[in-house]
Amino acid sequence: MAEGTFRHHVMLAGLAEQIDCDSAGTHDYHVGEPPDPRAQRAARHRGYDLSALRGRQVDRRDFGEFDYLLAMDEINLRALKRLCPSQHARKLKLFMEFCTGPTLREVPDPYYGEEEDFERVLDMVEQAAQGLLRHLLHEILAADRRG
Repeated sequence: MAEGTFRHHVMLAGLAEQIDCDSAGTHDYHVGEPPDPRAQRAARHRGYDLSALRGRQVDRRDFGEFDYLLAMDEINLRALKRLCPSQHARKLKLFMEFCTGPTLREVPDPYYGEEEDFERVLDMVEQAAQGLLRHLLHEILAADRRG
C-alpha cells in the first residue's frame, strides 16, 4: 500500500521521472504475489491502483540503488540494519518518520485483521507518503539551488 500510495502522489506532483520507488519485504513471504485483495480494495476506493505490484525480497543491491530504505516497523528496520552495508546505514528510516503531527511510530500489519484495519493503515500510509514527498521536494529544491 505504501508503494502504490507514494507512487500516486509522485505522479500527481509530476515527479515520476525524478523519483523512483519500489517496495520489498525483509522475508521471502509472498514473493511474486500481488498485494492482499483487502489492501487492493481499500486502495482502489481511494484512487490507488496496486494491481501491477508484486512482492519481492530486499536485495543487497537495493542499499546502493536507493536513497532511502524505509521500514514499516522496528522489526523490519532491524532486519534491514543487519543486511545493510555500513556506508549506507544513514539511508535506513521508519516510514512514519515522514508523517507530520502526532502519530504512531510504526505501521501495524493489517494482514490478520479486518477490512477496517486496512483502511486505518491506508490513512497512516497516506500521511507518511505525503510527508515523504514534501521531504524529497525540499531535497530536490536544495540540490537545484546548489547546482
